Amino acid sequence: MSNYTVEYTTVETTDAVKLHTRLFKPTQDEIKDNLVIVLVHPYTILGGCQALLKGIAVGLAGKGYRAVTFDMRGAGRSTGRASITGFAEIKDVVAVCKWVSDHLDSDRILIVGSSAGAPIAGSAVDEIKEVVGYVSLGYPFGMMASILFGRHHKAILRSPKPKLFVMGTRDGFTSVKQLHSKLSSAAGRVETHLIEGAGHFQMEGPAYDTQMANLIVTFIASL
Repeated sequence: MSNYTVEYTTVETTDAVKLHTRLFKPTQDEIKDNLVIVLVHPYTILGGCQALLKGIAVGLAGKGYRAVTFDMRGAGRSTGRASITGFAEIKDVVAVCKWVSDHLDSDRILIVGSSAGAPIAGSAVDEIKEVVGYVSLGYPFGMMASILFGRHHKAILRSPKPKLFVMGTRDGFTSVKQLHSKLSSAAGRVETHLIEGAGHFQMEGPAYDTQMANLIVTFIASL
């Protein structure tokens, strides 16, 4: 028997987009904390959707944390259209976090962004007072990716909230040197965790889900 349940709901944004949302919930007596983790999926235009984050969400629920995944605008069963630069999607992250604080009685949210979801999530961090920290899984800081997502960098680098950046040492979008160079100017507490030999898309795969959930839980313990 699984030690979690999944609840489905629809969250509406300020510009009337309807987001298909899932809450992965441990059994009542196993909920550790009122902190809720909101997971932001990779680039919709390349096929990103919440299903890619299911393994991590299940892992987090198994460790006693409520985790929320959702399809951003234009992904899966959500309405609206995806934007190229991910700026419209900031509203999606804000709407889901607002739903979490209103409906799940939580005043502590951790935002986790995967791949292109990391810059989008990073831009939302300081727009939501309940957010207490941020985890990036494979933030695309490199030159090519910065053409699309460069305007997001400033928001997360300036945020005083604690941050963890997880990246494979063979990430094709960002080199380890680029990562360290970007983070050298970041405000607040910044941690990095490098996964030896892992490529960008490889790290998004199910083989790494348990490791990602463990890293997130360890980070939560430090908040």
